Amino acid sequence: MKVIAGLGNPGKKYENTRHNIGFAAIDYIAEKEGISITTGKHKALVGTGYMEGEKVLLVKPQTFMNLSGESLRPIMDFYKLEPEDFLIIFDDIHLDVGRLRIRRKGSAGGHNGIKSIVSHLGSMDFPRIKIGVGEKPKGYDLADYVLGHFTKGEQEILAERFDDVYDAAKLIAAGDITEAMNRHNKKK
Repeated sequence: MKVIAGLGNPGKKYENTRHNIGFAAIDYIAEKEGISITTGKHKALVGTGYMEGEKVLLVKPQTFMNLSGESLRPIMDFYKLEPEDFLIIFDDIHLDVGRLRIRRKGSAGGHNGIKSIVSHLGSMDFPRIKIGVGEKPKGYDLADYVLGHFTKGEQEILAERFDDVYDAAKLIAAGDITEAMNRHNKKK
């Protein structure tokens, strides 16, 4: 089984913000695969289905972003999974809007949601898809920026990139992260 988790903050006020791009990606994948994400368990909304013949659990943690690991650890324990069985999708302010960066593993890179996951899973060895949300403009508060909304132009760019996120997630679920990186780690 693969767990594909998108990071974000629960609640209406955070919908469609930069920090919630992981939730948006999970919603897109769920729609493409016909998976309903309605069950509340493990401090998350979850849906079960199949991608590329592999059983997947799509997850939207309902803890706040900085506590995402509190949701994923119980999933790891309940299903007897390893960190490598998780794919985490989240925002990255160091990438241009819509740019993807796929990694097999790595540090948190200053992202508090990933710090929480590393702490709770006890490992940095899990694949991830970073979705660029653009660099914080000079003089902006970081929290205000990531909790802000995308411009119309940025929304159009992201809408075009969700197919790439979906393709990468399918490849990773099928065990081919190398192909996912080769296809999607380049500038478009």
